[in-house]
Order: sequence, then C-alpha cells, then structure tokens
Amino acid sequence: MNEHPTNYAQREVGVSTSMNSVLRNTYMLLGATLLFSAMTAGIAMALEISRMTALVLSLVGFGLIFVVQKTADSAKGLVAVFAFTGVLGAALGPMLNHYLSLANGPSLIFQALAGTALVFFALSGYVLTTRKDFSFMGGFLMVGLIVAIIAGIALMFFHAPAAQLALSAGIVLLMSGLILFDTSRIIHGGETNYIRATVSLYLNIYNLFTALLHLLGASDD
Repeated sequence: MNEHPTNYAQREVGVSTSMNSVLRNTYMLLGATLLFSAMTAGIAMALEISRMTALVLSLVGFGLIFVVQKTADSAKGLVAVFAFTGVLGAALGPMLNHYLSLANGPSLIFQALAGTALVFFALSGYVLTTRKDFSFMGGFLMVGLIVAIIAGIALMFFHAPAAQLALSAGIVLLMSGLILFDTSRIIHGGETNYIRATVSLYLNIYNLFTALLHLLGASDD
C-alpha cells in the first residue's frame, strides 16, 4: 500500500528537523568542549606537568571514551564528555610548553590552530552544502586508523624522524577524511546522538591539531 504524500512529507520534515537538532547540539557541545580543553591545557602549562603525567592523562582519556559511549544516552554523558575532553586538553600541556620554548613557538601554535580551524570549517561546510554521503569511506578510514595506531606505537621505540613526519602527514589526511565521514553521518542519520557525534569530531580536531603542529615544528627546524 502506497504511503499518502502528505504523511510522507510530514515524516521527511520530522527526520530533517531531528537531524538539524543533532547537528546544532553537536556543534554547540563541540565548541564548549574545545574551550574547556583550552582552559585545562592552559592550567597544565602553568603547572608545568611532566611528560609522564601527560601520558597518564592520555591513558585516562582513552578509558573515558568508553564511559562516554556508555552514558551518552543520559545526562551523565555530558559530565563524561567534559571530563574526557578536559583530561585530553591537559595532556597537551608539556607539548605546548615545548613549542612555546622555541624562538617562534607562539607563531607555530597559532598556525596549527588556524590550519585546524580552516580544514574543519572547509570540510564540514562542504558536506553541509553539498549533502554528499561519505559513508563509503568508512572501511578505508578504519584501516587507516589501525595502521596509524600500529605505526605510532612502533615509533615510540625507534627514533625515525622521517617516519614520524610521514605519520603526521598521514594523520592530517586521515583526520580530514574522518571529518567528512563523521559530518556526513550526522546529516544523513547515521549518528543520532549528539554526545557521541561530539566525541568523534573532537578527536578529529584534536589529532589534526597535534599532527599539524608536529609538521610545522619539523619544517621550522
């Protein structure tokens, strides 16, 4: 039995409204968590926490991802997502202090921030404008993430500057692809929880920023 045109139109409007609500809430929460991360990063820089402390914070952040995923459908999810992003922001303290100690360190950090913002807004804007579906990239991006993680772990035990640069460049491309993929999932209904959507985009931005900063620092050297 064919669906009445009026009912179909109403259903489509309802779906569109729901997606727009998820998108709006995601961007609002993303902006708030990024600001909170910047604040905790500033505190960590002022306290001059050690690299070991930063590593511990990163591991805690990794664990909090699972907490966020489990509580994303309740009010506790908001607390968890701020704890998660705050911890990861603080983990950036030693790295940012290192770059600030360079002659043009503030300029490098500003360039990395500007580059990250430009990439994010350009790619997100492209998806929102064209409404293209990038779900086909899912398998490729997953393989890329696995390769990047394995390479990152391997490079912790070997000093290979060229390989580290190649990895940073690969992460920039990978995070750019994930921004397209995750934004596409939101507008096409693949992700209907704005807390989970925020975590995905936050991690894309976080890793994109650190990779760009490494590339800029290396090119400056």
